[in-house]
Formats: sequence, C-alpha cells, structure tokens
Amino acid sequence: MSATETTASERSPELAQVHAALVAGERPPQPGVIAQCLTFGWRGMLKIKHVPEQLIDVTLTPVLFLLMFTYLFGGAVAGSTGDYLQFLLPGMLVQSVLFVSVYSGVALNTDKTKGVVDRFRSLPIWRPAPLVGAVVGDSVRYVVASVIVVALGFVLGFHADGGVVGVLAAVAIVALFAFGLSWAFTTLGLIMRAPNAVMNTGFMLLFPLIFLSNIFVAPETLPSWLEAFVDVNPISHLTTSARGLMAGDADAGSIAVSLLTAAGLTAVFAPLTVRLYRRV
Repeated sequence: MSATETTASERSPELAQVHAALVAGERPPQPGVIAQCLTFGWRGMLKIKHVPEQLIDVTLTPVLFLLMFTYLFGGAVAGSTGDYLQFLLPGMLVQSVLFVSVYSGVALNTDKTKGVVDRFRSLPIWRPAPLVGAVVGDSVRYVVASVIVVALGFVLGFHADGGVVGVLAAVAIVALFAFGLSWAFTTLGLIMRAPNAVMNTGFMLLFPLIFLSNIFVAPETLPSWLEAFVDVNPISHLTTSARGLMAGDADAGSIAVSLLTAAGLTAVFAPLTVRLYRRV
C-alpha cells in the first residue's frame, strides 16, 4: 500500500473497509444475455408497479370496447347480443392486444427523450438487451389484456368449443403477432421526437387495419372492393385464426399467414430497431 493510500485509510476507516472489500473480493461473473434481457423486462414490470395507471389501457379499455360493441351493435349486426358475442370476442381479443403493442414504442421513446438510453449504452451489457427485454416484458401486458377479455367474455356467455387448449392457443398466436408488431412500433419510437407523436402515429396506423378487417362484421357483407382488402388484411387472418382456435375448427391457412407475418415483422423491424438504437 502506498503512502497516500495509508494516509487515506488512517483518516477514514470506512474508506479503508470499502477499499479492502474491493481488493479482496472477487469480481462477480458478468450475467449472460438472457439474464440481461430478463432484467430489463423486469424493469418494465417495476414501472407498472410504481405507475399503475399504465394498466388502464390493458384493463379498462378492453372491457369498455367489448361491452359497448356487444350491447350497442349486437342486435343490429347479428340479431342478438349472444350471437354477436360469439363472433366478436376473438376479434376483441386481437384488437385489445394489438392496441397495447403501441406502448412498446411509446416507452422506448420516453427513455430516449429522458436520457435513459444514454445511461444504458454506457453499461457493460449486450447492446440490444434493453430493447429485447422491454419487448419481452410487454408480453406480460398482452397476457393481462387477453385474460381480461376472455374472462369477461365467459361472464357474458361466450362459449369456446375449442376448450381450454383452443383458448390458450388463440391467446398465444395473438401475443406472438403483437410481439412482432411491437418491433415496428419500437422503430417508430426511435424515429419520432416525442412520446405523444409515437402514440398518435401508432394508433393512426392501427385504426384503419383493425376496423377494415373481419373483427366486427363478416367480409361478405361489405362492398366488393372493400371485401377484397379485408380478405388480404393480416389482422383479418389473425382474427380468423383466433376464432377458429376458440371454436375448435382452426383454419391452418390463416394460422400460417399470421405466424409468417409475425416472423416477417420481427425479421424486418428488430434489426432496424437495433441499428437505430446504436445511432441514438
């Protein structure tokens, strides 16, 4: 120990204890990539704990949409609210979860504008870990929204002929699609300059795709030109997949299109998000 260190230790016993601990202790092993991603995913959960208002879009909004569309339009569209509920609920599951995926971009943009991203980039971690962890953490929000929609549907009288397995499979495929779509919104979150801009743009892009789909009405009731668009809309294929899985007569073609779309969104926007993240 040098004379300077000896003098400092004599003047400050606490500093000496800290110095001894740092010198004698072994450096803990650096966590792996998976552990780093899960840590940042847990960070997202802690943010919800401290700001529970973030769950309003996951809890109250799906309830309001399902009740409003079932009891306001059920009689006019399907002749009875019960019949319309059987048709509507899988679509409301899709709508509720996809709306939640917008907040992946909003949260990332918030971190960017507040300087949190700069702090993460200074850490000795895998560079995309905050991105992957945040998107994986948001999957918990998808599951919460799904549970609320399905539980309320059963309370209102929905019958799933596909059983528990069909319901779980429908929730899984919707969550996978939302996972892929969330990468598009994280890209948007790094391009836009304010969280409100990300939210407004995200909903502006989602609303036409959601309402011009087969979530609310059967495509054959629409004009031919609009029916043609609805038939190729990926959200229509996702809704058909969820309906079929819950009803026990899943359409393999729609499931394949939904999974391929989710994989394509991830393959395109995940690398693009990482590239933009490195340039922030």
